[in-house]
Amino acid sequence: MNCEIMILYYSRHGATHDMARQIAHGVESIDGATALLRTVPPVSEVSEATAPAVPESGAPYATIEELGNSDGLVLGSPTRFGNMAAPLKHFLDQTSGLWISGALDGRPAAVFTSTGSLHGGQESTLLSMMLPLLHHGMYLIGLPYSEPGLSATTTGGTPYGASHLAGGDADRAVDDTESQLCRCLGARVARAARRLKHAESSDGAD
Repeated sequence: MNCEIMILYYSRHGATHDMARQIAHGVESIDGATALLRTVPPVSEVSEATAPAVPESGAPYATIEELGNSDGLVLGSPTRFGNMAAPLKHFLDQTSGLWISGALDGRPAAVFTSTGSLHGGQESTLLSMMLPLLHHGMYLIGLPYSEPGLSATTTGGTPYGASHLAGGDADRAVDDTESQLCRCLGARVARAARRLKHAESSDGAD
């Protein structure tokens, strides 16, 4: 049973992007699962469009249609005062059509974040990203304490989702434990998506 998981993120200095790539590895460790890496453009302080239609580097910009066609979603953002970054919120604000149609209802989702300081709002940022997913009717996937890295980490990693400590200068790389937790999260979402899709197809055959 093939399934496609969108990994949708905004990254300013690259750490959230690096986490997204690790999550993609986790997704694709599950047979039949494909990761779709997508980002969002920055939000301008003025009303005129300032971003190019295609990013100069990194993942392509997401479309609402792609999101609606995905079998699962992993949402990532750097923290902004304990909340998700404005560009990601701006994209989610445009998904009311998917909410009206119930396109994401019953699909699995997870969240991840990168912060500049250890107590810089990792968990509140993750919780803020969960709220629109709950409104869409998605099933939220976290990280269980049966995953050894969750108890071993001294930087990033929470039961609410994967996280990373980037440091005040945003120059600390995603470490081995953080990477493993990212891969675990991706694999959990992909596994759930595959099971749900199989269950739906079995129900349709009855």
